[in-house]
Amino acid sequence: MSRRLVSALARLAVIGVLGAGVSGCIGEDLRHGYQIDQNAVAQVKPGSSPEQVLQILGTPSTVSTVGNKSWYYISQNTRRTVMFLGEQVEDQRVVAVYFTPGFKVERVALYGLQDGRIFDFIDRTTPTSGQDRAFLSQLFRGLTRYEPFGGSGGSPVPGANRGL
Repeated sequence: MSRRLVSALARLAVIGVLGAGVSGCIGEDLRHGYQIDQNAVAQVKPGSSPEQVLQILGTPSTVSTVGNKSWYYISQNTRRTVMFLGEQVEDQRVVAVYFTPGFKVERVALYGLQDGRIFDFIDRTTPTSGQDRAFLSQLFRGLTRYEPFGGSGGSPVPGANRGL
């Protein structure tokens, strides 16, 4: 083999390996939650029992806690263009099954992305009671509100009389 041919094949091999490595970092489609089957939703008729709904649709994603009982089956399709970066919501659907006070299906509704707001299935933040203030500003705020002798008949500890 000539030296030129070996050099060209080596370049092609390097380009192929790099191309295969980079292609693994290019986007993906992600599906979260209950994937809605239109045929199954059509089988849920008004007057059906909760057991029938469970057999047809399965366990709901969430259940209402106030008012009439309602079951919600939630799905969301997202796309990530580059690995390890944020996701873009492409589609979001909610199947709502509303029950009567006698716990029979009243109606079934399908809500899409245009009917609601986008929400995060997995929230990666931990809520804190710091009200988004820096540590030093909270420290100085506590020092300026300190009343060593109880001032207004309250506790000398800042914030101790809140909620009375």
